[in-house]
Amino acid sequence: MESSASAGRAAPAVLDPRRWSALALLCGAFFMVLVDGTITLVALPSIGASLGFARQDLQWVLSAYALTFGGLLLLGGRAADLLGRRRVFMAGVVLFTAASLICGLAWSPAALIVARVVQGAGAAVMTPTALSIISTTFTEGAERNKALGIWGAMGGIGATTAWLIGGPLVDGPGWRWIFFINVPVGLAALVLSPVLLRESRGALTRRSYDPAGALTITGALVLLVYAAVKAPGTGWGDVRTIVPLAGSAVLLAAFTMIEARQPAPLVPLRIFHSRTLAAADAMTVLIGTVAVGMPFVLTLYAQQVLGYSPVKFGVSSVVLALGATAGAITGQGAIGKAGFRPVAAAGLALMGAGSLVLTQVSVHGSYFPDIFFGLLLCGLGIGLAFVTATVAALAGVAEHETGLASGLSNTALQIGSALGVAITTTVAISRTNDYLAANKGASPLAALTEGYQSAFAACAALAALGLALAFLLPGRPPKTQHQLPEPATAALRNTN
Repeated sequence: MESSASAGRAAPAVLDPRRWSALALLCGAFFMVLVDGTITLVALPSIGASLGFARQDLQWVLSAYALTFGGLLLLGGRAADLLGRRRVFMAGVVLFTAASLICGLAWSPAALIVARVVQGAGAAVMTPTALSIISTTFTEGAERNKALGIWGAMGGIGATTAWLIGGPLVDGPGWRWIFFINVPVGLAALVLSPVLLRESRGALTRRSYDPAGALTITGALVLLVYAAVKAPGTGWGDVRTIVPLAGSAVLLAAFTMIEARQPAPLVPLRIFHSRTLAAADAMTVLIGTVAVGMPFVLTLYAQQVLGYSPVKFGVSSVVLALGATAGAITGQGAIGKAGFRPVAAAGLALMGAGSLVLTQVSVHGSYFPDIFFGLLLCGLGIGLAFVTATVAALAGVAEHETGLASGLSNTALQIGSALGVAITTTVAISRTNDYLAANKGASPLAALTEGYQSAFAACAALAALGLALAFLLPGRPPKTQHQLPEPATAALRNTN
């Protein structure tokens, strides 16, 4: 058994010599998905003026994408296991690319919002499938950790480069080009996928699409993200927030009962018996709240208080991307030597420290020292924590459930992202209003700054919660239970 297991572990190097090129392709797709989640922020004023959006409807350019992306991730990940990972990935690329083209050609607010819905659906299919392909292409251990470190670095770069790319495009050829740039990338991915990616699927004795489970969990996630998106504007106690939250809870309860009785469930509940996976996904939610909430607040502070242009803010935020890249690369090597727990704890501690540094911003602040060091510390922490949570969420997962595990991890990140914006916005607005009420005639910029300081403090508190969860992770990665890597089995059941 030991010799066959060893042979299995060595198989990817022999059977899949293109695996690093495949990783580059998959990371490029991940980069594209992440950029489109936030690049529209800098373009919203131009989009609104060009298409005649009502002020209250403009947020849906962002929210439509977030809703379908967050809501369909689990279904997308499970479909990859059942239908074939390369096939599902390419289907996601087709949806995303076609929707990007329609976004760029949009002739009305309704056309753009519908195209963003489809674009989010494509992203929900691409992202967990790409991560599942990486997990089944690279042997669990140092090589997979290295691949996931690169994936994590790309995540950090993609999430923070949107402003750097979006500003010049909006100021130059126009807002439509923030969508048009996806088209050549998507077409290249479609051409290269059959060349670089092996077709594979989970070795399941029974295939079930569990429509009741799919509908209830998708509905629950969509309602949860919708409530988080609407809460800052309507208030957490408003009926328009409470009703979707209650609906989400009801659907989640129904989903749990359906899965417990379903012979071939969409999400086997036993997967949550893994403390490593459960802790990693819970931690990912909190990583997402800080990793998205902090930059969101910072861009508002930089542009509304300090008067930065979108381009200037994009350039100044490069340190966050560089820090995240360095953290992810360092983290993938440190996991094998130190284990999950200390690396994740270090990352979340750095995220908390960076957020605390940013609480010192002022009306007359400057880039140095507060913004620079806050971004640097947060970037390093995001890289360390994100790659550790990703590796932990996939550690020891059976080959036929890697798509599901990837979907769970990405769903946790998207929920955290939506909550991060909702929580920080709510805290900032509440504190700003309280400050104005207590200080009649106060400067609006001073009031805004007070709100942003409180929002950064909330990010520090969220990072502290994540730090507590990090101690639930095991010290060392668990031994893999599935000895034969996917590339070897894929060669036997290729479904070209």
